[in-house]
Amino acid sequence: MNHASTAAPAPANPAQPASPLSMFEFWPGWIFYTPIVLYWIAMGVRHLDFSLPTAANPRIETGGLCGESKTAILDMAGETAGRWIAPYTTMTTTGSAEDAAAARQALAQAGLALPIVLKPDIGCNGTGVKLAATPAELARAAAQFPPGTGLMLQRLIPYEHEAGVFYIRHPDEPRGRITSLTYKEAPVIVGDGRSTVRQLIDADARTGLVPHLYLPRLGARVHDVLPAGEPMRLVFAGNHCKGSIFRNGASDITPALTEQIDRIMQDIPDFHFGRIDLKFESIASLRLGRGFEIIEINGVGSEATHIWDSRTTLREAYAAQFSHYRETFRIGAKKKKAGWRSSGALTMLRSWRRQRKLLASYPMND
Repeated sequence: MNHASTAAPAPANPAQPASPLSMFEFWPGWIFYTPIVLYWIAMGVRHLDFSLPTAANPRIETGGLCGESKTAILDMAGETAGRWIAPYTTMTTTGSAEDAAAARQALAQAGLALPIVLKPDIGCNGTGVKLAATPAELARAAAQFPPGTGLMLQRLIPYEHEAGVFYIRHPDEPRGRITSLTYKEAPVIVGDGRSTVRQLIDADARTGLVPHLYLPRLGARVHDVLPAGEPMRLVFAGNHCKGSIFRNGASDITPALTEQIDRIMQDIPDFHFGRIDLKFESIASLRLGRGFEIIEINGVGSEATHIWDSRTTLREAYAAQFSHYRETFRIGAKKKKAGWRSSGALTMLRSWRRQRKLLASYPMND
């Protein structure tokens, strides 16, 4: 299988062979995250507040830990930040045939046209993300969500490449910094005129190890035989748990990119900790702080996703996780001292349960 070119950076250590998967990359969540939960509890005991990180971004519900609205965060952007965010609008489903017309009307009122990306306004990990290029696809996507679901409809950014940029700024610091840069690559199979889609997936060194990430969304297409040279993208949503490939781009964090991201994020009131997901024209332009558009901004529940690069060791992954969560407790403590409140453990738990229930009701992502 050949992958589409994403101009991803070379490994930090060229002598280190790149394995298809890291040792822990697809461990069950409860195994990988148990040490992180224990670390969170230890930090909560130390600070006498288990929900302290929710004060790090106090204007966002639970600080962006869970249950927050994507558009509510983007709506806070000022004029400077707003210029970098891909245009979007919203609608709420009714579960009726009228949802298709409502979606078209919302797009028209916002001055948007197909193709668009449709996704639940409250969600995570790319669950429910749909690409709609035609009115029929738009109607079909909207119909898959239960009544009362808030949807975000966003212009499809024309750039091919996607990245996650992790940003931290303490309240007493004049400038923020980028602590992680991750490139996201969608696996693409290329037909040979003989093999089925399933056979091409099984033959690849990486996708053959995790076919369950791709087969359910492909349905009967797994039996198709692609013509020689014809590419097929296996996943649209840029999420690791949905099958995208993540590469550590730390070597491309430049002063110009940091300055531009800091300028944008300082135009969002009291935002101090989180990840900016964006699409960009080229690595050369990204390094200059140009040629990108923001998809969404995530709060304290987001990860420094470079840990899912197959070259990352388990020790490095936990060091990154502990370091970032330590920072969010420190920032939360400073914001609390300044008069802001944390959400409280019960509110945090209720938001998590609500989000979990919503995720279970969403359709499979594209």
